[in-house]
Amino acid sequence: MTGWPQGVGRRVLSTVDSTMAEGARIAPTLAGPEWVLAHAQTAGHGRRGRAWASPSGNFMASLVMRPTEPPEVVALRSFVAALALRDALQDATGRADGLALKWPNDVLLNGGKLAGILLQSIGAGARVDHLIIGIGVNLATAPGTGEVEPGAVPPVSLLSETGAQVTPEEFLALLAPAYARHEAAFTTYGFAPIRTAWLAGAARLGETITARTGREAITGRFETVDEAGNLVLSTPKGQRIISAAEIFF
Repeated sequence: MTGWPQGVGRRVLSTVDSTMAEGARIAPTLAGPEWVLAHAQTAGHGRRGRAWASPSGNFMASLVMRPTEPPEVVALRSFVAALALRDALQDATGRADGLALKWPNDVLLNGGKLAGILLQSIGAGARVDHLIIGIGVNLATAPGTGEVEPGAVPPVSLLSETGAQVTPEEFLALLAPAYARHEAAFTTYGFAPIRTAWLAGAARLGETITARTGREAITGRFETVDEAGNLVLSTPKGQRIISAAEIFF
């Protein structure tokens, strides 16, 4: 494991219900951050409890860590993870073209959804004792369009789009050091440089998109992501700042 970040653990499981669930179980026993990789999941899930397809050959892993910041700062690590994913994918394929970052937590390749990120915090009140960053990447295969929400970005796989054959363990060996680099920048310099780098690779920046919250659908020009990680849209009724939504193109 040349280049593996110092002080970061690694465990590989043949089968688990989900790497996030396993991360929650082991979190109290860990002395430092640890990656949990599974070759098969029986109950993987994405945002809002949606099932996440977990066929063999795809990447299913979670990073378990103990953050020290307030919850609103801890949540910004979705952007840290997105940058790390982009770097790892570039390293895996030797190419940067076609990759884009979709707010709030996806990585696109050639316009299709390649990877997703999900954060889960463990703690009481305003304190976050542990953070689990779940990451799924369609390395080998992608779900069919019938398995995703109507109007959502269609899923793609790394193999189908680039021809790159990468095993989950090979990808973890690229992702772990990439995440460690961006995590160090985040804890040292704050969110500002992470935000700048993320915006440089953002999908549909400056274009019209639709954000669907639990209450309404808001269509407007994607202006930026603010210093708190919120989506900022310019609409006919003025600027809208959105903290959580599903994005449709």
